[in-house]
Amino acid sequence: MAETSVEEIGIAPDQNWRVPAGTGIVLALLGLLAIVFPFVTGVSLSLLLGVLLVAGGIAHAVHAFSAPGWTGSAVQVVLGVVYVVAGVIFFVNPVFGLTTLTLLVIAYLFVGGLIELVAGLGMPREANGLWIAASGAIGILLAGLLFAGFPSTALWAVGTLFGVNLLVSGVALLSVGSAERRVVKDEPATSV
Repeated sequence: MAETSVEEIGIAPDQNWRVPAGTGIVLALLGLLAIVFPFVTGVSLSLLLGVLLVAGGIAHAVHAFSAPGWTGSAVQVVLGVVYVVAGVIFFVNPVFGLTTLTLLVIAYLFVGGLIELVAGLGMPREANGLWIAASGAIGILLAGLLFAGFPSTALWAVGTLFGVNLLVSGVALLSVGSAERRVVKDEPATSV
């Protein structure tokens, strides 16, 4: 097995492996919490989205003063009002927002799965398109399962999927930090 140097994998010799490893641990723990408490996570995400929508609405309203012409200003004001109203609805009734987010996740999984399925089946055999098609089929299956259980899936789906994403990202960062530690540890010290 050939030895890999620090420079070959793009790690500076003085780079601190603890940063990605520590960040990975924090993300993984947050992901586990989100999976254990999916409803709280989903409601929190709904509230956060409400705040972001209100902020976006204010930004559109501010931009209305610098938009060219009265139509540009009117469009920015209308967009600002739509954003603020949607944000207030999400903030005042986060369960409604969570239900809306769940429907968006279902639509995303279905449409994305359908596109992957068609693309995968259209790929030449040498390109291993069956893996893409299988991924698409799983996306469509997940969308169907979430839709079949709707609206009760709104209580857990968004929070659980967000938690799984955090957990996977955390484990990935932890593995990067671990690899950096091994490479830096194995690298012989150089004198200046």
